[in-house]
Amino acid sequence: MTSKQKKMLVRIILAAALLVGLAFAPVEGWLRLALYMVPYLLVGYDILRKAFKGILNGRIFDENFLMAVATVGAIAIAVCDNTGDYTEAVAVMLFYQIGEWFQAYAVGKSRRNISDLMDIRPDYANIEKDGALERVDPDTVEKGTVIVVQPGEKVPLDGVVVSGSSSLNTSALTGESLPRSVAEGDEIISGCINLTGLLKVRTIKLFGESTVSQILELVENASSRKSKSEAFITRFARVYTPIVFFSALALAILPPLVRMFLMDLPAAWDDWIYRALVFLVISCPCALVISIPLSFFAGIGGASKEGILVKGSNYLEALSETKTLVMDKTGTVTEGVFEVCAVHHNTIDEARLIELTALAESASSHPISKSLQRAYGKAIDRSRVADVRELAGQGVVARVDGHEVAAGNEKLMRSLSVEPVSCRSPGTIVHVAVDGVYCGHIVIADRLKPNAVRAIEAIKRAGVEKTVMLTGDNRKTAEAVAAELGVDEVRSELMPVDKVSAVEKLLAARDRKGKLAFVGDGINDAPVLRRADLGIAMGAMGSDAAIEAADVVLMDDDPLKIAKGIRISRKCLRIVKQNIVFAIGIKLLCLILGALGLANMWMAIFADVGVMILAVLNAIRALFVKNL
Repeated sequence: MTSKQKKMLVRIILAAALLVGLAFAPVEGWLRLALYMVPYLLVGYDILRKAFKGILNGRIFDENFLMAVATVGAIAIAVCDNTGDYTEAVAVMLFYQIGEWFQAYAVGKSRRNISDLMDIRPDYANIEKDGALERVDPDTVEKGTVIVVQPGEKVPLDGVVVSGSSSLNTSALTGESLPRSVAEGDEIISGCINLTGLLKVRTIKLFGESTVSQILELVENASSRKSKSEAFITRFARVYTPIVFFSALALAILPPLVRMFLMDLPAAWDDWIYRALVFLVISCPCALVISIPLSFFAGIGGASKEGILVKGSNYLEALSETKTLVMDKTGTVTEGVFEVCAVHHNTIDEARLIELTALAESASSHPISKSLQRAYGKAIDRSRVADVRELAGQGVVARVDGHEVAAGNEKLMRSLSVEPVSCRSPGTIVHVAVDGVYCGHIVIADRLKPNAVRAIEAIKRAGVEKTVMLTGDNRKTAEAVAAELGVDEVRSELMPVDKVSAVEKLLAARDRKGKLAFVGDGINDAPVLRRADLGIAMGAMGSDAAIEAADVVLMDDDPLKIAKGIRISRKCLRIVKQNIVFAIGIKLLCLILGALGLANMWMAIFADVGVMILAVLNAIRALFVKNL
């Protein structure tokens, strides 16, 4: 609880105690009025001040103005009638402030969820100079600098571990409670907390480009992008408030005039002015104006805590309406790490075949070459390799230990007059010939992410009607992966521009009531992320371009978080709709009763403050998303 909230709570408690005490005080006349003004001004002086400033600035019709008119009017009626009943006026202001306090508390709770993310901002970076560590501002650290991260410190910039091993706490970024182990050669992102060992890290980005800076910018700007529901409520309140004010004015003036001049009856001014004041209190749009933005704010805060960063409430609303989910394959549902899966039709020892192929491919930086070197598992002795020729679109030919080794596709084999053996296994097939003799082929494939199959099932359970996978892989590999995942449709052998065209066709064919979301992680996915109704980027290892182009960022690259984000957004939108129906329904009913004289100021207090408190408490539910 902030100091401001504590002060407000003290004012509320003191005003309530004074109000109860005055109910038993045997005082009359002007002294009674003066005594009641103490709790009234104690709890309501800031409302009166805001109303006065609003009048001076030309912003008359807001909730502060309505509260001021209603309570001052109630006091004026009590003075004119000499009843001494000032309790209602003070109670209206008191309960209104109680509602405001609940609202401030709820916003604070939502903001604390988001501000937990702000704690990831590093205060310094350690640079080793002359054998001693020097603390510097992360903004001043150049790319390529080696920094030292000690146990208990935040990782200040994105980089690669050049020395040491440790465990990292990534919960503030990803929502994942399990520490992540890192060692030499691993890439790490800023904002994590080093738990155990000392790490030396070579930075690969400036602070302004780092993951932590991007996250903070996303969170800080999220509230500026309003949903359709929020925009509607803002427009509604702007029109609604002056209408109800002039309706209350008409209710106070027209019926007495009609009674006097047309019905030859007493005007009953007090009765109709009282009804108008009740009408004003009931009509205050606080429940809607406060609870709807708060619901979205709480939803964004709850999602952030789970490692799902939503750039605005409009995107949260779009996520809830997702009916078609299109995803890139590599890096989204697969790990983007190729590995040797099998060796077929080998005429020489399997280990020897992999050794020769890895040595022949050792000059290449292609992921296929990297996977072969990992499968070999030993240091590459370049002195054993000579006469390397890389043939674009075919493979490589090199002399290894005096033997000519050719490794590549069927086209390469046939160019060397070697007949390859076809393979039905999904993946990339590397055919190998030694000294012009076919020796077998190696199957290399990208691994599915551990949660990929469960993620597709969860996405469908969350209400997505159609799942589509786009990939540049060959048709056979793509269909095998799609069948294993259980996606509804797959489109293969696509270039980046083809992915945009595919998404445009899907957009044209989709149900207009539903949204199309695209999930990707690479630089080549950025145009598609922009083109879709909603772009979702894998944030931990995704490219900067993809993260910038996306509307939602998954900080731990877990595809299961897609379904989680959809469930969070739909819970939030359910709460928004509940609050809209509840608040408008109760207010309309009470407005009719107030106009007919069947509602008093206490019912008005419930219709305004009571409904606001209930709506705010309902909005807070959007924060609780852990078990969704």
